Order: sequence, then structure tokens, then C-alpha cells
Amino acid sequence: MAEFKTLLDNLNKKIEAADASKMKGVSAVYQFDLSGDNGGVFHAVVDDGKATVVEGAHDSPNITISMAADDFDAMLDGKLNATSAFMAGKLKVKGDMSLAMKLQSLLG
Repeated sequence: MAEFKTLLDNLNKKIEAADASKMKGVSAVYQFDLSGDNGGVFHAVVDDGKATVVEGAHDSPNITISMAADDFDAMLDGKLNATSAFMAGKLKVKGDMSLAMKLQSLLG
């Protein structure tokens, strides 16, 4: 299991390698609440295809995604599909569900 800082680094690498055109026109704040030993809270500010990851909570996120840090790590590695995780109750979404679908297309 990766440490929280390593998870953030892996997410940043994934965002840098992603096709920014898939998030074109999206302006939203995604907050992630990761539970477990290496969990924590961070948010990603997405503005027209560009994303910035910030450690800590945001005052008014458009969407909050809650899951275990282990599952988030597996999702970033491509070992866990976000839709499957949602259906199995491993990933919970609070807020605009359409934003969750857009994030899945960006992160794969």
C-alpha cells in the first residue's frame, strides 16, 4: 500500500499523462476522502482541461469521492475499475454524478 504522499504523486503523474481534451470545458472541484492507514483528504481543481491537486479539504467542492486509500491506489494502477468499485460500494459519490463520469474518462 502506498503512503498518502505517494498516492498524490501517482495521481499527479496520471493527470500529466492524461488527454486534457477529455476534460475540456469542465470547471469543478473534486474532493477525495481516502480512508485507511494511509488515507487523507485532498482536492483537485479542474479548470478547462487542467487539474491541480491540493492536499487538504476544499470549502465547497462540486463532488466528494470517498473510498479506501488501498482501493484508490488500485484504481490509479488500473487494477480496479471505478464503475465496478462504485457498484460494489467501495466508492461513494456525493454531489454531481456527471462529474464522476468525466473524471473516470480522464483517469481511465
